[in-house]
Amino acid sequence: MYSSDEDEPDLELLELLRNSLTVREPTVVRPQTHVVKSAYFIEDNSIDVAIQRDHVIKAADDIWEAMQKNHYSTEIWSEQELHPKAKDEDTLNFIFLMDLLNFSFWSELPQDKRFSIEYRGKRWTGYSSLVAVIQRALDEGIPITCPYFWVDEEVCTDALLRYIFRSAGEEDIPLLSQRITMMRIAGDILCERYDGRFANCVKEANKSAAALVMLLVTNFSECFDDSHQWHGKTVRFYKRAQILVADVWACFNKTSYGTFTDIASITMFADYRVPVTLHTLGCLRYSPTLTTHIYSNLPIPSGHTWEIQLRGCTISCVEKIKKMIEQRHPESRGHVNSILIDFYLYDTAKELEKQALAYEEAGEVGGQLEIRVGTARRVVKGGIARDWEDGERKEKGMMIPNHRTRTIWY
Repeated sequence: MYSSDEDEPDLELLELLRNSLTVREPTVVRPQTHVVKSAYFIEDNSIDVAIQRDHVIKAADDIWEAMQKNHYSTEIWSEQELHPKAKDEDTLNFIFLMDLLNFSFWSELPQDKRFSIEYRGKRWTGYSSLVAVIQRALDEGIPITCPYFWVDEEVCTDALLRYIFRSAGEEDIPLLSQRITMMRIAGDILCERYDGRFANCVKEANKSAAALVMLLVTNFSECFDDSHQWHGKTVRFYKRAQILVADVWACFNKTSYGTFTDIASITMFADYRVPVTLHTLGCLRYSPTLTTHIYSNLPIPSGHTWEIQLRGCTISCVEKIKKMIEQRHPESRGHVNSILIDFYLYDTAKELEKQALAYEEAGEVGGQLEIRVGTARRVVKGGIARDWEDGERKEKGMMIPNHRTRTIWY
């Protein structure tokens, strides 16, 4: 028992001593890309692009049904005819180069005149043309996936690279000089910082998808820092950095180099194709001015407010579709994410374009093409005009084309 105040213990001193002797777990700071935060900010301030919640709900049900029916999973990546099948470091290097150059394939020219690659008895366009370029070069004994090759300008000359990208059409691949420059820049960084091995960059990320995105954005900023100023804030999309991580995850089927503990941090990849599918599904609505501009096939400069709104609202829309699928279909949790939804929407956009072009080339203006997304039914007329029927809702008009932004970011 203490008889006076002087004999009582100093409680603050005891607490200080207790804290100093307690072993505490270090605070773990999880890497953040801030892409979703940027997308929500853009949606909240957008005046030319809007998300229609009732159509998001319907699309979520239809997309989940279609993904189940078509068995959408990481395994679909290897089913793409030109994707490498081996699960090794050579394939990892292939993916790095592929997504380093994965941008701007749209063309104003007819299908038979645009940039294309003849390979394995077929003519490849769009994204597939890039994969065909890499595979053809490897078949010809050119070490195109080796960073040490990219930086050796005596061996890997600009002329040789132009030969590697030679086209079967009248058009060269868009932004060829920028692609060559990016190979040189990324090659220097890989060779100087990572001993020429992208695998070392993946290792540095310590199985974090967000960390790998930020390593790409920070260390390869000229190649992957897809961020812009809008309404006084920096908004981030990181399309190619994210799709690079997603392709590694999908290719290696969530194992080996594709093991990530936070793959849910990756959003969809804001490009010019997925908005077409979301607009067709009624999930996105555009202002009359923007609609007229896109239908007129007029360019939208990179960083323009319309482009920012299109990309940001597309990301936000897919996040909402993902959450709606998880809420309405609890069995989907752990089996669906924004990556797989993007893969599905992108494939749907390609199917819309491919079959619509077939009608145009055949001159069948009065013909009808039916495309289904789950239970939703789309009837495309003449490859250009379309009727779409979805329950009691019916609209007539033209299927909106891709917006045209010539940029290295997508």
